[in-house]
Amino acid sequence: MSMRGTVARVNSTRDGLGPRLLLALALLSATAPIATDLYLPSFLDVQESLRTDATHVQLTLTAFLIGVAVGQVLWGPVSDRFGRRNPLLIGSAVAVLAGVVVVISPNIEILIASRFLQAVAAAAGMVIARAIIADLLVGFAGARSMTLMMTIQSLAPVLAPVIGGVLAGHVSWRGVLGVILAATVLQLLMALTSVPETLPAADRASRLGYRDLVGRFGKPAFLAYVFTQAFAFGSLMSYISSSSFVYQRVLGTSSFVYGLCFAVNALGMTAAGLVAARLSRRHVHPAHVIRVAVPVLLVASVCVLVAALSSAPVLLVIPLFVAVTAVGFVMGNSAALAMEHTRDAAGAGSAVLGGVMFLVGGAVSPLGGLAGDDTAVPMACVMVCSAVVALICFGLARRSAARNPEGEAAFATRA
Repeated sequence: MSMRGTVARVNSTRDGLGPRLLLALALLSATAPIATDLYLPSFLDVQESLRTDATHVQLTLTAFLIGVAVGQVLWGPVSDRFGRRNPLLIGSAVAVLAGVVVVISPNIEILIASRFLQAVAAAAGMVIARAIIADLLVGFAGARSMTLMMTIQSLAPVLAPVIGGVLAGHVSWRGVLGVILAATVLQLLMALTSVPETLPAADRASRLGYRDLVGRFGKPAFLAYVFTQAFAFGSLMSYISSSSFVYQRVLGTSSFVYGLCFAVNALGMTAAGLVAARLSRRHVHPAHVIRVAVPVLLVASVCVLVAALSSAPVLLVIPLFVAVTAVGFVMGNSAALAMEHTRDAAGAGSAVLGGVMFLVGGAVSPLGGLAGDDTAVPMACVMVCSAVVALICFGLARRSAARNPEGEAAFATRA
């Protein structure tokens, strides 16, 4: 009997992952929200302490997102060749060491560089978490676990801004980054104690190479779902990277109130994930959910833009909540559909999925600050454009899936 069969039986319940493994994977894949959202309320502190400008401070976020994208491309094929567990442990350990440099950075340049290295290493947990789900589950069970993992992961942005807002008023930005370092230590401990090997030696790639990764770009349905998720994420990241300045400078709130507002929006995304997981349990096709969610994201983003252009920008608060909630319905479902089209090389597929997502997020995140930190219009424009592209990509994905229905046979409705 293969290890894959044994692990699946020991760690799955109700056609899904067991709670301990699911929690561990969620924590490992929560690197980005933990390492970004917690210190967003400290952006102004970083700017003043290191005597830099808003664009350079936002580059610490951009560098992290690009590092996550690059890291996933590197770690995906490595995990297909050497298994899931050892690369996961190595990446998590290096992330801890890089986190130490982040905390002691003497200037903005070293802070940006060390954030990049931290992200490259921590990306191992993100790419391997998705690959482990693909190793163990298919179809609705995989979609449900993928969505639940992302929902648990989304608790990080619910708690992080509130904690960050409190910390920002009592400790320096270095102390906040020290809390992020502690979180990476916890991730390493969870990887050591709770994540088994799920890819037997017999199923691993015969050599380390990037042929399988390049081959993912020859799968139209896979790519279209990847870009659907990536641009929905881009819309979210435009909001996240600009939110500190929008709430505190444009709307005039305190760092604590900003954290509460951010948490309410994240709660909407969390609730959306829970509803999406429940819909998967009822065998509602993920595409049906996305078909509703992406147009809602677009309409809400347009409303944000209208409010930002008006004399009462505070009106953007409600459509922002709707937009962020809509993203919660898209992320897990689009990831699950994409992974169904790359089961022959789950690590490589997960690398492309995560790499493209964070490249797009990293590319759009600084755009919200191009017109300065006293307007929300650039943020809203990026959100609208990202939602439009996500809608187009989803349409292409469904056309491609219709030509290749066997790629989603696992989602055939069952009585």
